[in-house]
Amino acid sequence: MPPSALRDRKRERTRRALLEAAVELFENRGYEETTVADIAATADVGTRTFFNYFASKEELLFPEPDERVRAAVAAIGGRRPGERPVEVLLRALRAAGDNPGDHLIDDLNARIAAVRARVSRTVPAVSGRAAHAQLLAQREIGRQLHAAFPEEFDEVGAAALVGAVVGAVSGALTVLFQQPHSSQEDGERLHRRIHETTSRVLQPWLSAPHPTRVETVG
Repeated sequence: MPPSALRDRKRERTRRALLEAAVELFENRGYEETTVADIAATADVGTRTFFNYFASKEELLFPEPDERVRAAVAAIGGRRPGERPVEVLLRALRAAGDNPGDHLIDDLNARIAAVRARVSRTVPAVSGRAAHAQLLAQREIGRQLHAAFPEEFDEVGAAALVGAVVGAVSGALTVLFQQPHSSQEDGERLHRRIHETTSRVLQPWLSAPHPTRVETVG
């Protein structure tokens, strides 16, 4: 294996160790009670090494936002013949949750999502970052949905559908993560419950009649 590949593998192991250490400490000790030094020590690295991978403790809760958006966009681009916009959107949102890149597996991803949802309720910096990341993601997914279904949506209509669906899912998942037993569930079970919740929330859209073109009045 070439030296560059070995370095990449080492970096990835260190990065993952930091994420795993952070999630464990956040779950057991609390986000605000955990310091960067605590995370670095648990991952068996120095504090300086931590900052080679993450700019702040807050960034640990948003490890792969760009890859999630790319996964959603790819799902929209791979729409199937006869597939309705909301079906494509549901698949895109699931792709964003299921495919955070090679860096995270479902178990760790689900645990990060649960911690992020809980922390966002009490830490303004995390709440603000989560809202901003969601807004940017919605804008891009809305643009891609409009491009995929120009006969059914103008740009504002596509953005409205994405906002409605994402808002419904976000609201449902916030309640899900607030339930006391969610923090004790293993990642696989929590991930399955996330799927079940999103499917239930989106069922009204999936069962609705095929819409005519949605345009705004201006």
